[in-house]
Amino acid sequence: MSREPRFAANCTLLFTELPVNDRARAARDAGFDGVEFWWPFATATPDPGELDDFVGGVEASGLPLVGLNFFAGQLPGPDRGILSWPGREGEFAQNVAAIVEIAGRLGTRSFNALYGNAQEGVDEATWRDVALRNLATAAEAVAPLGGQVLLEAVSGSPSYPLKTGLDVATEIARVRARTGATNVSMLADVYHLTVNGDDYAAVLRTSPDLVGHVQYADFPGRHEPGTGDLDLGELLRVLAEIGYGAWVAFEYQPSGTTQDHLAWLAPPSTIASPDGDRS
Repeated sequence: MSREPRFAANCTLLFTELPVNDRARAARDAGFDGVEFWWPFATATPDPGELDDFVGGVEASGLPLVGLNFFAGQLPGPDRGILSWPGREGEFAQNVAAIVEIAGRLGTRSFNALYGNAQEGVDEATWRDVALRNLATAAEAVAPLGGQVLLEAVSGSPSYPLKTGLDVATEIARVRARTGATNVSMLADVYHLTVNGDDYAAVLRTSPDLVGHVQYADFPGRHEPGTGDLDLGELLRVLAEIGYGAWVAFEYQPSGTTQDHLAWLAPPSTIASPDGDRS
């Protein structure tokens, strides 16, 4: 029997009332077991002082950094990742080096690579080839750390190429077949999947061997559990069914301050129970 998932706070969207480097400690005090971040710097290659301050903030919390995004360019905005952007391969490679340094210091093992919007005037074969080569670079770099590169479906951007679980699974299969990289996995963000019309439970049940990380926000609204129609307890029951026992990260926009909207936070086994208290 697999162990139940543990809960992580996405500290790019949560605890934003605090400075970035104080948020991991706030997540610990609130009862989360781990933290994740989007890329927390303005550039692909932060200066050493910035990097040290970020690492120090996570270390001071005592929580693991369970997920970290690669640099994604303008986000939100016209980029939504640079993985597939011709001409930015060097920038991506430099960012991979920074990711590896942070991972080596904090023990992070999951790294989300936002694919990037398709660019006008660039044919699909070109940007898919760029993405393939960048994914191979990233997967090779994090493999010695036991790391995985994650791909996710994203909503809200018509030109983003990966919109469904099938899109992601197809891309993972292409990368594995063309590069031999076995450490490329799916980030199943149930909010994005739902917005795009996918049945997240069907995605999880269809591709359980591909799922490397899970993120949650309620739908509609992208707020905390209990504000919409996505039953967190049902998600946890589906994850138990497929044998997923890794992290569920809460990547939502709080209805107000994060601290004032954490009544839902409870042990996963309690939430997943049909009779559990979802107050």
